[in-house]
Amino acid sequence: MRLGGLLLPGDLICLQGDLGAGKTTLVQGTAQGWGSSDAVTSPTFILVNEYRRPDGGQLFHMDAYRLESGLEAAELDIDLMLSEGALIVEWPERISSVLPDKELRINFSFIGDEQRQLWFKAKGPHYDHVLAELQQALFGVI
Repeated sequence: MRLGGLLLPGDLICLQGDLGAGKTTLVQGTAQGWGSSDAVTSPTFILVNEYRRPDGGQLFHMDAYRLESGLEAAELDIDLMLSEGALIVEWPERISSVLPDKELRINFSFIGDEQRQLWFKAKGPHYDHVLAELQQALFGVI
């Protein structure tokens, strides 16, 4: 939820991890913290879901698992999504050729049936700041 409160239009969050690792669950909390009351579901078969909040803000949620190349993703107009809102991409490694270089990447790994380890990597000064704000909100330290 706290990550959602930090998102701005143009922000790119990339979620990487195995099937069932919790990527969509993280998006559910992020969308709620961002201010959307829309139901969050995996966009695996429709590729992109859009969530709205009362002030008209938009949050886009893309699942690139079924995309074969960056060319297919380019047809979805990633630049337009980023100009209108924040974008969260599951399976970003499948379309890395068309994603901006600056991002916040979160890697998920299984620790146990009910436990996951998340690794955060900021790419770019803006995301350094987002990560520091998230760390402050979660742990009270920077």
